[in-house]
Amino acid sequence: MKVLAMVLAGGQGSRLHPLTAERSKPAVPFGSRYRIADFVLSNMMNSNIRGVYLLVQYKSQSLIEHVNKAWGYANSCPGQFITVVPPQMREGPEWFQGTSDAVFQNINLIKHHAPDMVAVFGADHIYRMDVRQMIDFHQQKSAHVSVAALPVPLAEASAFGIIDADAQGQIKGFLEKPKNPPPIPSDPSRAYGSMGNYLFNTDVLLKALYEAKERGEHDFGGNILPRLIHSHRVFAYNFADNRIPGTSSYEEQPYWRDVGTIDAFYAAHQDVLGEHPRFDLFNPQWFVNSSNYQGPAPRIVSGEIINSAIGAGSMVKGARIHNSVLRREVIVEEDVEIEDCVIMDYSIIRRGSRLKRVIVDRYNDIAPNSRIGFDAAADGARYTVSEGGVVVVPKGLDIPDVTRYQI
Repeated sequence: MKVLAMVLAGGQGSRLHPLTAERSKPAVPFGSRYRIADFVLSNMMNSNIRGVYLLVQYKSQSLIEHVNKAWGYANSCPGQFITVVPPQMREGPEWFQGTSDAVFQNINLIKHHAPDMVAVFGADHIYRMDVRQMIDFHQQKSAHVSVAALPVPLAEASAFGIIDADAQGQIKGFLEKPKNPPPIPSDPSRAYGSMGNYLFNTDVLLKALYEAKERGEHDFGGNILPRLIHSHRVFAYNFADNRIPGTSSYEEQPYWRDVGTIDAFYAAHQDVLGEHPRFDLFNPQWFVNSSNYQGPAPRIVSGEIINSAIGAGSMVKGARIHNSVLRREVIVEEDVEIEDCVIMDYSIIRRGSRLKRVIVDRYNDIAPNSRIGFDAAADGARYTVSEGGVVVVPKGLDIPDVTRYQI
């Protein structure tokens, strides 16, 4: 069974601003060493799906450089590749107009590889998934299309695109953020939320893409899939049935987060912390690949560090760090207190500063004795503050600061 993956990584991520001011959403750093796109790419490699086209669009340079550095090994074996594809504009001067249009503009790649199935997945979620299990489900149901579905509590379902499916899983309809979501037949307390991950028989996909082009349609969820349910076998694959080897009993099963807002992005970082995290990033049986950065281990000169992750090349000197994630080459000086924060690469937190519930983007130099996260009015005047009260310090100048090596 030959499966080709078309991974949609062109998301603008406007709700994640200012983290997406200079990069696309899939390129946003996550955890102490990853980018958001690393999760879907790792899922594909772990699932033995060896042919992956990554379709990029908005502010894609950061993601392109990351993929070239972190995933270059994937192109070393015959028949295996991860290839970044910017808009080719084969059909005219327009950029991708929607999810299905992105795939249509690269339909020549599908024809060239002639796969049996095409996996169309998004690149902007944090999760682990064995796509082979979805393929097995697809074949067992003799499906033409399968849609990955996440069971969500009915009380929260109105925030999702909802799938209405019968007891066998065949989809009857799609509802966008309905007030009264239809429950899963086998679980009346939950509804199926669409994860935006699709598996198509190739012939069905190609025909549907040409029809969508003729109709002036551009989207899978809004156009193609609602039409296909009337003429084809379209099924909901229950993501709760997906099992990943090496997953610990204390983890949330299944774990999937759309980190499309600052608050959701921040909360997902809290989920990877602790002795028993909701989502344990250490799983040798389902490795999440990322940058091959060769910097040294972090140096903890002195201080108090509780429930935190510290990236390679970082240095902590006499600071108090609680419930926080620091990425690589972060320097934290004396008498600094960092609580419930995410500090991204190459930032310096100068002596005497206090940060609480703050995301500091890359290349920042926080002045001595700064106070961020304690005065909502003052923070709002200088920075972006989310609905949940998380302060975001935007990316600094991408220029190495020689003083960082002299403190």
